[in-house]
Amino acid sequence: MTRATTRTAGGTATTDGAPDAAGDTHPGNGVAGVGEAAPRREYRPGRDLTAQMAYLTRVIKAPTIAAVWIDLADQARQENWSHEEYLATVLARQVAAREANGTAIRTAGAHFPAVKTLEDFTLDHQPSLRRDVLAHLATCTFIPTAGNAILLGPPGVGKTHLAIGLGIKAVQAGHPVLFDTATSWVTRLRTAHEQGRLPGELRRLRRYRLLIIDEIGYIPFDALAANLFFQLISSRYEQGSVLATSNMPFSRWGEIFGDDVVAAAMIDRLVHHAEVLTLTGDSYRTRNRRDLITKTPAEPTGPRTG
Repeated sequence: MTRATTRTAGGTATTDGAPDAAGDTHPGNGVAGVGEAAPRREYRPGRDLTAQMAYLTRVIKAPTIAAVWIDLADQARQENWSHEEYLATVLARQVAAREANGTAIRTAGAHFPAVKTLEDFTLDHQPSLRRDVLAHLATCTFIPTAGNAILLGPPGVGKTHLAIGLGIKAVQAGHPVLFDTATSWVTRLRTAHEQGRLPGELRRLRRYRLLIIDEIGYIPFDALAANLFFQLISSRYEQGSVLATSNMPFSRWGEIFGDDVVAAAMIDRLVHHAEVLTLTGDSYRTRNRRDLITKTPAEPTGPRTG
């Protein structure tokens, strides 16, 4: 850095100069006199543009720009892009890469048991399923308003697949999601309760915009488990979204929680701002097994040899 001293009528003023990437020195912001605007320091490309871009993209944490700017510049020259078009394309690449990375991180953090998409779900197997309601849920607009979604139906009809698919849509929309079965949620809450940190655990879970609770009703809860589950649902009421699946209709939730009053209070909070989808039909797993059996060739009836 160089320092220059300029004598003026009112005394002396000192300005600093800093070498750029090419080794040239440009005057910097000096000490402006009274009533004078401080000179603006403007960025000027140096001779080694590649080195400068490597430095600048590292500073602003834009690795995708660092990887694509040269190729896009060649394409821009060949196709006569404007400066604005080139800039927009470079920035779009960086944004797309950042969003894809965020989606991957949120998907891993959701702890889905498998990656299942709505597009992979065979709607023909569920002719009674409300397509319009499913399409609405897929937009994830219910999440910012702390709405809920409930999927009811017998085992094997695709409730978990749809729950995961909607969870994938949520993480793609930028929402933190956490998936687990009802029994595992109770285990988590019971451990927090025994360690005296249940209120903190419930607050921590509010960071997730959507909690997915799978398989309510497969195993009945004892009194403590029912109470803990009720506290989880109450803490989410109008604060965060819940997506729940159950093989039991609401009329039988008293059997799950061992208390009709607790079950009614829980259902009231869940369905107040919720879309409820009911799935019917045979289990996919049972259907596939029946198809396999019917397609198995009959054992030969002739004499056995050997």
